[in-house]
Formats: sequence, C-alpha cells, structure tokens
Amino acid sequence: MATTKIYVVYYSTYGHVAALAEEIKNGAASVQGVEVKLWQVPETLSAEALGKMGAPPTKREDVPVITPAELVDADGLLFGFPTRFGAMPAQFTAFMAGLFCSTGCQGGGQETTMLTAVTQLVHHGMVFVPVGYTFGAGMFEVGEVKGGSPYGAGTVAGDGSRVPTQLELRQAFHQGKYFAAIAKLKTTSLLIRMIRPSPPHHPHDPSSQSNPLNKLWMRCHLNG
Repeated sequence: MATTKIYVVYYSTYGHVAALAEEIKNGAASVQGVEVKLWQVPETLSAEALGKMGAPPTKREDVPVITPAELVDADGLLFGFPTRFGAMPAQFTAFMAGLFCSTGCQGGGQETTMLTAVTQLVHHGMVFVPVGYTFGAGMFEVGEVKGGSPYGAGTVAGDGSRVPTQLELRQAFHQGKYFAAIAKLKTTSLLIRMIRPSPPHHPHDPSSQSNPLNKLWMRCHLNG
C-alpha cells in the first residue's frame, strides 16, 4: 500500500499553535500507512520586533522552514496559525493559507479566522476538510474555557500564560487522525477522477500547472 504523506505546517508566536501542531501530528501518525512531518513558515518580523512583543524564539531548530514549492510533495496539508484581528497573521498570508488556530479569548476569532482562511484555499483549488462535530461530546463542553470549532482545532491563549488544555489537545489529536484518514482516500483513483479538474492548456492561464501552489488541487487544508 502506498504511503500517504501529510505535512503539518504552522506559524506560532508564543508556542500555543506549536503545541497543537505536535498533537495533530501525533493524531495523523496514528493512522496506518500515513507519514507525517512538521514544518514552519518563514518569519516576517525582525528579532527586534519579536523581542518587543515578548515573544520567545519562534523557530524551533528541529522543525524545518518550508517553501511553497515543497508543498506539492504532500498528499494532505494541515495549516495552523494564531489569530490577528479575526484573520490569519501576516506570516501566513505572505506564505499561503490556513487551518487550526489560537486566539486570545473565546470570542477572539476562532471561527472567523478559519472562515477567512478558506478563501485562500478556494483560490488555489484545494479541498477543505473541516473536522465538523466528529469530536463528539468534546465539541459541546461548556464547563471550561475551550478553543476549537467545527472548522478545526484551536486553543485560547489568554494573556499568553495559558497553555492548551488536555481537552484542546485531544481535539487536535482527533483532527490529525480524522484528516489523515480522509487524505488516504486521495490514493484511490475513483476519488481523484471525481474531483480533479481538467488541466489548463493556455500557457498564460493563472491556474497553470507551472505554479507549484496550483498543483495542490488535491492537497487538503489544515483544516488545519
């Protein structure tokens, strides 16, 4: 059986999204026949700016920085990032798209960030795989502060001192596992024939196969 390759690509300012990414990776890796790799997107802020924000070093030495051209090697993509005024941060818009996230509070854009990120996926012809309510009872937990939504896993950072809870991490694990199982379907010729658009022929067509991002017609988000 062919191996399904999943990339978990994220940007994390204070480490909250990085924690979700690790658990999503674990969930995806729990599916037989799936190979998972963590990646980071390039930082756009200077060390001086990050220092004034009180941010720790954003880049982990054990997690490589990805380029758009490398995205085409994956069968499925899970993107994650913090929220900036209800949308994805500049680091990700400069790179591409999204979909699991972190916000400062429960009303800080858990769903709007995901929803606005979907437009990026649409313009690249990508297949968005939301987690829906497949997490079960955990989706309806009201006894504690909880991030996440039917769009994907999430966490609430508060003033930055709060870390992802066990419930939030369980949803992240579930999303990774759920997404990986869906991405494995990509290996079936029937699904490919059903969703693959006709390849463009005009050399100046903006959706030309020469654009590495547009080769991702079957690369699933992030919902993540």
